[in-house]
Order: sequence, then C-alpha cells, then structure tokens
Amino acid sequence: MSDTAAERIAAALERMAPAPLSAPDLAQADAFVWHTAPDRLEPVPNVSRVDIALLVGVDRARDTLLENTLQFARGLPANNALLWGARGMGKSSLVKAVHGEIRRQGVGLKIIELQREDLPSVSRLLNLLRAAPAERFLLFCDDLSFSHDDQHYKSLKAVLDGGIEGRPDNVLFYATSNRRHLMPRDMIENERSSAINPSEAVEEKVSLSDRFGLWLGFHACDQDQYLEMIRGYCTAYGVSISDADLRAEAIEWQATRGSRSGRVAWQFFTDLAGRKGVRL
Repeated sequence: MSDTAAERIAAALERMAPAPLSAPDLAQADAFVWHTAPDRLEPVPNVSRVDIALLVGVDRARDTLLENTLQFARGLPANNALLWGARGMGKSSLVKAVHGEIRRQGVGLKIIELQREDLPSVSRLLNLLRAAPAERFLLFCDDLSFSHDDQHYKSLKAVLDGGIEGRPDNVLFYATSNRRHLMPRDMIENERSSAINPSEAVEEKVSLSDRFGLWLGFHACDQDQYLEMIRGYCTAYGVSISDADLRAEAIEWQATRGSRSGRVAWQFFTDLAGRKGVRL
C-alpha cells in the first residue's frame, strides 16, 4: 500500500473517530451553546432574556423554579424540571430569567443550551462537564418533543438517569415543551390501539416525562394578565400611554393575531415602543 493511500485511510478514520474534545475555557462566559461536528462549547457573551420581574402570571412557576435552581447552584439537592403547556407563555424566558437572577445574586451557575437534534451527543457533553466539578451547569433544551419513531429520547435518559455512571452531581437539566408527555396525544392513542400489549407500547416514551422531578404547567393567560404584561413592559422601558389607549390598542392587536399570550403581549409592546420612538 502506498504512503498516500495509507494517509487517506488514516484521515478517514480520524474523521470517523475524532480526537477527544479538549477542555474548554469555561471562564469565557456564563452561557454556552453545545455544538457538534466538531464537539465544542461556544460561549454566549450576551444572553437574550428579560428581567424576572417582568414575567407576569407565572408567579408559582417562577418561585418554584427559582428556588429549585438556587438549591442546585448552592450544591444542594434539586430536581430536573419540565416546563410544559401553552405556547408563548414564557417557558423558555423563565429559564433564562432564573439563570440571570441567580447570577445577579452572585451565585455561580453556567447555562448550556442543547438542541434536541444533538441529544445523541449528550454523553460526550456530560463527560466534559463531569471533568469540571468546581462548576455548576444547567443544561437547557427548548421546545423538546418526540415523534413515534424518534430515538432521541433514549439519549435524553443519559441526562435524566445518567446510566451506569449516574448523572454528574454538577449538572441539572431543564426542558420546555408544549406537550406534557413530550409526544402528541394522538400518537399515544395510536400506539395503544395498535400494539399487542397496549400498556407497554407507550410506557417507555411516556415514562420519560416521569423522570423529571419537577413539572411546571403554563396555561393561556386571560385578558387582565395580558394587559398587565404590557403595562409592566411600558413601565420598565419608559413608554408612556394611557390605560384607555393601551387597552384599546392591545385588544385590537390580539384580535388580529387570534390569540393572547405573553409572546403576543411582547410583540404588541415592541410595535408600541417603535411607534413611540423608544429604543429597547
């Protein structure tokens, strides 16, 4: 075999089995995004989030998640958390706001965003974080859900249960989803109706959500909460508008959207701030 052919084979094998990821510089930032091909933690200098005081209508979820996260950041026992429910009601905003509040209090905690598509690589990420026991890490997966033939949920068990090694003591996992059991109800019913043993057909997937020790439900807001959200933004950013005008314009905005949520409230406020000449 020629030297050139041997070099090509060696290069191909190296691509198939890349060298172990070197230890990242965790002092670069308080937030990172996990990427693969190649594996790396990319620092995020400025996290896009709102102040925790601006999250209206989710008081119970806010207080519960903040306390759970503080326990973990201080080295005490804490639960993995699943934030589920209505879209646009601040699930991912709350996770980022809680991390920001904890950092504001001077407690050390780093957040790492993990995409659902990268779940198969999570064992490599956990090994990397296990090697930094002095730090505390919050893994965050936004908009998590699975289809009936999706195998990514098996990788997620490595985060929640940790396999034979166990989940690293310095890692906690938070996920948001529109689905309480992380898969559509019609798929659950289809599996039950077509399987030889209906109770076992969906047990493996549905039980995945049971592995989250903390479930926090988010429900659609009413009109008063919707208006309160907008008024809170106006106060925080110095946008002046009368209550009567805010009410009329905000209700018209929600009618054109056909929905009412925290996301719609922020979108209306963004438009209002622009019309008022206020920079956000």
